[in-house]
Amino acid sequence: MRIDLHSHSDASDGTEPPAEVVRRARAAGLDILALTDHDTVAGHREAAAALPPGLTLVPGVELSCLDEGSSVHLLGYLFDPDEPELAAELERIRGDRARRGREMVDRLVRLGVPVSWAQVQRIAGRAAVGRPHIAQAMVEAGAVPGVADAFTTEWIAAGGRAYVGRYGPAPDRAIRLVRRAGGVTVLAHPYAERGHVLGDDVLARLAEAGLDGVEVDHPDHEPADRTRLRGLARELGLVPTGCSDDHGALTGHRLGCDTTAVQAYEVLVARADGAPLRHGEDDAT
Repeated sequence: MRIDLHSHSDASDGTEPPAEVVRRARAAGLDILALTDHDTVAGHREAAAALPPGLTLVPGVELSCLDEGSSVHLLGYLFDPDEPELAAELERIRGDRARRGREMVDRLVRLGVPVSWAQVQRIAGRAAVGRPHIAQAMVEAGAVPGVADAFTTEWIAAGGRAYVGRYGPAPDRAIRLVRRAGGVTVLAHPYAERGHVLGDDVLARLAEAGLDGVEVDHPDHEPADRTRLRGLARELGLVPTGCSDDHGALTGHRLGCDTTAVQAYEVLVARADGAPLRHGEDDAT
């Protein structure tokens, strides 16, 4: 059984609609896929309606948290999306994305980059605006040759000339919110090259706060990182997971490039009771 517990659609910063994401997942040989868009569950219904035979959908979200000013991404699975506190927190995060996006566009314009808020909104479509959408606008404007080139200190990387900070809940608070909504949590890509590598003390603190698991097998984790994280997961009693963190064309359509063991998946599902799994027709899982 092939299980990918981290993917994105155009409900956040992926490039394909949820229906296309689940179609591609089955075509890639996956049996189980978690849709974990940034700070939104807007793609769940469409993904569930389009599930192909043999594919199980795990409803999820990737929460954009802040820990003492540093970005931390927390995956939540199988929670009740209508739980009032969690729903309000997701709304607050998305609302602040709009405020931040406008301010970053204003800074870019002052730096001589001919982008506009309307242009960024067009690129984002139904998704809450994020830095990748601003980066795409910069590519359209000819300011940078590619999206990755926007994520430098010259432009919109943390500390960059056009960078603006954002609101995010503390990760221990986010863990509590997801748990109250009946879900489980997994720390996303703690060793990825994203400007900040989480220390082992942070992982231990979050485990104490109720974290259920940690992403070990991730495309941005080197073999040594995976070995170290697997050992830490054992020490802290965390479930080790694996994923593609696929964003469609932005990441080269890599669904299923890393996967989660069946035993780890079963532990997470057994702990959650906030939302059901969704099964495609004739699903045997």
